[in-house]
Amino acid sequence: MEPKKLRNSVEISPLRPLDDFLLDSARFQIPNIKDLEKWGNRLTSNLLYYQTNYFLLAASIFVIVGVIHPVHMICGCLTNGLLFMVFIYITNERSAAAQFKQQHPIITLAIIFGSLYLVAYLFQGLLVFFLGLLLPFSVVFIHASLRLRNIKNKIVNRVEILGLKRTPMGLFLEEMGLEGELF
Repeated sequence: MEPKKLRNSVEISPLRPLDDFLLDSARFQIPNIKDLEKWGNRLTSNLLYYQTNYFLLAASIFVIVGVIHPVHMICGCLTNGLLFMVFIYITNERSAAAQFKQQHPIITLAIIFGSLYLVAYLFQGLLVFFLGLLLPFSVVFIHASLRLRNIKNKIVNRVEILGLKRTPMGLFLEEMGLEGELF
């Protein structure tokens, strides 16, 4: 299977076989928490090597949580979006919000209590939404921490570090400042 090209010669990493990712040939071991550098190398190396598998795994978990609790997921998504938009409006239009607060203190207090009630009422939806977002990150982190690297993994990551092949995870790790810390 040939990797697909994105703009600026960024390639999507190939999907690794399930046997290598999780089943028979996969080797797992608890990392040595005293050697954080080695653990970090294992983590970033696995993130680079299995990035397409991790993306599909995360998307699958998010969809499964959404299918199990569709109403809560939609309510949580809408509530989160609404809270974000209100926060952006208040921080950008500070003078208008401050003037309204001074001119109408009772209405402002009612809006605050109404908003708090709405958030409390929709709290379960927010929890399901954040579970759908954070559970995939936790699963990916645990897998990348426990999965031992193999020779092919090390070679592919060396090519990524040398800049011969650019992938989305490689660009993300580079922006995080982790590209030079491998090996």
